Amino acid sequence: MAAIGDSFKPALLIVDMQEDFCPPDGALAVAGGREIASVINSLLSLPFALKIATRDLHPQDHISFAASHKSSDFKAFDSTIRITNPDEQSQSHEIPLWPVHCVQGTKGAQIIPEIDVSNVDHIVEKGRDSRVEMFSAFADVFGNRTLIATNMDLARCLNEAGITDVFTVGLAGDFCVKCTALDARKEGFHVYVVEEAIRSVDAEEKGWGSAKHELEMAGINVISIGGPEIEKVKRLQ
Repeated sequence: MAAIGDSFKPALLIVDMQEDFCPPDGALAVAGGREIASVINSLLSLPFALKIATRDLHPQDHISFAASHKSSDFKAFDSTIRITNPDEQSQSHEIPLWPVHCVQGTKGAQIIPEIDVSNVDHIVEKGRDSRVEMFSAFADVFGNRTLIATNMDLARCLNEAGITDVFTVGLAGDFCVKCTALDARKEGFHVYVVEEAIRSVDAEEKGWGSAKHELEMAGINVISIGGPEIEKVKRLQ
């Protein structure tokens, strides 16, 4: 669990700013996704104690790809499937199906060059297990944390660094940003989502509006880049 008290040691989590999630050529491009790079870079210039980027790094046959399922009934964006927990067969979870994206070894899996990765301390690779979906950078949809699915234990990394507060940005607000922020909160961190530094698959009420409500109900603050929370980070300089 994160340290609780008067200390303030913030981390910045930059979620999935990858070619396949950005226009103009991304396989699963989020409208306006590339436009937030300058906002994210401005945050990267601030004295966060730890700066971490994440990226999807899927195998070619990942279970979330519509193309991984033989039936023509499975269509990206329109279809869902129910998957089984590899570690507990009695557990299942319904997930949406997507176009093939962020495949290992492809340009689409790369972090966009507009992001200043020279200021990033660690890069979390997630979604590497073909059998299970992983929106959150902390764990898969069943809460499993295995080195098959990811290259590092993010919660352990944050705790070992003494992080108290987590600021989350990136793509997409209604999926991976939301799930990462919710898991950070479950780990005991104070969590913020910087609204100008996210874009969503669905920017309307059903998508980002619903996600924002879920975040706020979990005790997560959706904040502005000009707000007092960011000013508190600046004062660490």
